[in-house]
Amino acid sequence: MRLLSFILSVLLITACQGGQPNVDTPDVTADMVLVGGSIVTVDESAPRAEAVAIKADKIFKVGTDADIRALIGPQTEVIDIAGQTAIPGFIEGHGHYTSFGDALMVLDFRYAESFAEIVAMVEKAAVETPKGEWITGRGWHQDKWTVKDNITIEGLPLHDSLSAVTPDHPVMLIHTSGHGVFVNQHAMDIVGLNNDTVPAEGGEIVRKSDGRAAGMMREAAQDIFRKAYAGHQAKRPKAVSKAELKRKAILAGEESLRYGITSFQDLGTRFDEVDILKEMADDGTLPVRLYMAFEEEAADMEGRLDEYRMIGYGDNFLTVRAIGEKVLDGALGTHGGWLLEPYTDMPRSSGLNVVPVSEIKASAKLAIDHDYQLAIQGIGDRAYRELLDIYEAEFARNPDKTDLRWRIEHAQVIHPDDIPRTIELDVIPAFQGIFACSDGPWVKDRLGEKRTYERGYIFNTLAEAGAVPTNGTDPPVDEIDPIGSFACSVTRKLPDGSYFQPQEAYSRERALYSYTMGNAYAAFEEDSKGSITPGKLADIAVLSQDLLTVPDDAIMDTKITMTILGGKVVYKNGDIVR
Repeated sequence: MRLLSFILSVLLITACQGGQPNVDTPDVTADMVLVGGSIVTVDESAPRAEAVAIKADKIFKVGTDADIRALIGPQTEVIDIAGQTAIPGFIEGHGHYTSFGDALMVLDFRYAESFAEIVAMVEKAAVETPKGEWITGRGWHQDKWTVKDNITIEGLPLHDSLSAVTPDHPVMLIHTSGHGVFVNQHAMDIVGLNNDTVPAEGGEIVRKSDGRAAGMMREAAQDIFRKAYAGHQAKRPKAVSKAELKRKAILAGEESLRYGITSFQDLGTRFDEVDILKEMADDGTLPVRLYMAFEEEAADMEGRLDEYRMIGYGDNFLTVRAIGEKVLDGALGTHGGWLLEPYTDMPRSSGLNVVPVSEIKASAKLAIDHDYQLAIQGIGDRAYRELLDIYEAEFARNPDKTDLRWRIEHAQVIHPDDIPRTIELDVIPAFQGIFACSDGPWVKDRLGEKRTYERGYIFNTLAEAGAVPTNGTDPPVDEIDPIGSFACSVTRKLPDGSYFQPQEAYSRERALYSYTMGNAYAAFEEDSKGSITPGKLADIAVLSQDLLTVPDDAIMDTKITMTILGGKVVYKNGDIVR
């Protein structure tokens, strides 16, 4: 028996070193091979290769073209990538999965150049929408409008023109950040908002000098409108709502695959949503792998977290082991980010504490007690510091708990004093590279030049200090485009040709790491994802060119030509493969 084992071992080694394998021996025959191109593995032990072999849903071998061709058998699917480059599948490091799917079903204002253009889109939708039904849309940002002839208060318009074309429909237009909504008069009438209405704590109703609501609801002030809309939708049969959520999940997943994204970290789910996504994992209809974080009240999570905690459920398609994205503060774009000093362009305000600190503390205790990761939003430097204080106190109370990898989401403004604290506490500041370019044109307006330079979007400074580099686009807040976020991460070039904080640009290698291994580590998945390494999941994106070597001005020409998920081609040259 020992002799037989030795002989079989020799045959296996010979085959793996490039000799033609015995195709009747399944252990040395690949199910799929990628040859004829370049492999960027993001594995520091072997960063480059010529070809890769896949068996079942795992990476089988990485090596030379000859090595891998030796593993071809009669049933092997041979894919010649013809000089293109294969990388690990992108991991979206922060997004809102079903909200992204929803955004693909409502009015899209991302490319609107004026409020008048948005009003025209809503007016057209009103003609096709039954009276009394809500009209919703998403993606507008006042600082991106090129025409601002009707801007009247704090960079915002009044609702009058919108209300005039929608007398019979409540309208809710979600800011691109998700941290505010613009509503019409009909919507305000439904919730009973008037000149005497006091906004919820952590929110602000933008008003004219006469007290009349302008239409913009910042942060927590938007909650009554979202609840009114949700209540209206809840009147539908449960089967309709369930089918709609599944449809959103399919749309979000398929759009992700088109961009080479094979895993998606969702930072704000609910128990009822996870129930449906778990059903989809059971029947194999989830298009991408999901890492989910609950955004529920601490009181509602009490007693339920252990039941819902799951890792790699449904053939590694569903993991639930985090609490987030509760928002300690708001967004810079809506003047909601909680700052240590007032806004330069709105000196009356230092931003908003949206969710009470006491609620965050309660969630932190639940997370550490039930072995959940905590991932709370802290955009402004005051919010970031408050979170470090909360995390540090919880760690001190639980010295036996280690390798927690707690995160601070959208870490966009950080005081220099808090950089060493971040490293000492082993906290992960979760970044979205694309925000440096989408926000860059107006950040100095919010913070001023000096504060921007020392604290604004200092991604590379944190990485150089030892923080784990992460990346993403926060869909539907920004385009779900890893190539665009990669380009901004390494160039910091703005649309007008200028550069925003260029000293904070990542190297090419760091940027790719942030979108693969960095995000995998931030979700405790570095052993199964993030690199093209034997034994890891066979999640691969094939690109038209090599992101590590193309000139800066050619990065955005890169196309995703193929996406492989678990050893199966799921997207190819513009089409989802079913």
